[in-house]
Amino acid sequence: MTAVGPRVAVPGPERTYDAALQGKVAIVTGGAGGLGRATALALGKAGARVVVADLDARGGHEVADLVGGQFRACDVSDPDANRALVDFTQEQYGGVDIALLNAGVATGCGLGEDFDLARYRRAMGANLDGVVFGTHAVLPALRARGGGAIVATASLAGLAAVPLDPLYAANKHAVVGLARSLGPALAPENVRFNAVCPGFAESRIIDPLRDMLSEQGLPVIPAQVVADTVLRIVTGDGTGECWFIQPGREPEPFRFRHVPGPGKPAGT
Repeated sequence: MTAVGPRVAVPGPERTYDAALQGKVAIVTGGAGGLGRATALALGKAGARVVVADLDARGGHEVADLVGGQFRACDVSDPDANRALVDFTQEQYGGVDIALLNAGVATGCGLGEDFDLARYRRAMGANLDGVVFGTHAVLPALRARGGGAIVATASLAGLAAVPLDPLYAANKHAVVGLARSLGPALAPENVRFNAVCPGFAESRIIDPLRDMLSEQGLPVIPAQVVADTVLRIVTGDGTGECWFIQPGREPEPFRFRHVPGPGKPAGT
């Protein structure tokens, strides 16, 4: 096992998770900035060993240094890169307990004349494939530890219609569906799979929207609020849940009520 640097005190959530997270090994994709950075710092503050994964080497190394962790360059849209990330983490720390599959990008195109196949593939590769490939890669490592927790970063766009960016809504709805379906399926193996669904939160994805949000008086959710919610999820016991985060409301699992089931029609 390779020697690693010491953990250091970093800004983190007001809640205390040290007892549950001390010594745990966590992977954070998209960890160089925004929600990933905030969560990596919160995990490090709580005593976890953190591997920060991102294509932004400068930002990733900075976050890794702050938490006394490690950085690994990773294109989450590549299955082999995800496997290499998990192998690297096991080599550094002996296993994996937590994975935040957070890497994501804005779509940047629609389905009309502005449709761009390269942008579409890039968005689907990061936002959906990154979760699928990351889960596939990390599951054997979690099973080897007797269980663990996966949190996928979805979005409020995975719970509601988004006419301004239907393709982004499509890949985030897919992540929500994966969480709801895979969570119960993995429960017998003591692996919990959940999603976090923030509204407009502090990250590079909202950069093109900042003027519009300001004009409409819409607050931006601090990244730390999302990080705190992720820590609540990984130290809880729920699975298959999709936690919404909106200003002025306490984050909690969204209740998918009154979904029609496969039962017999009334009167038959």
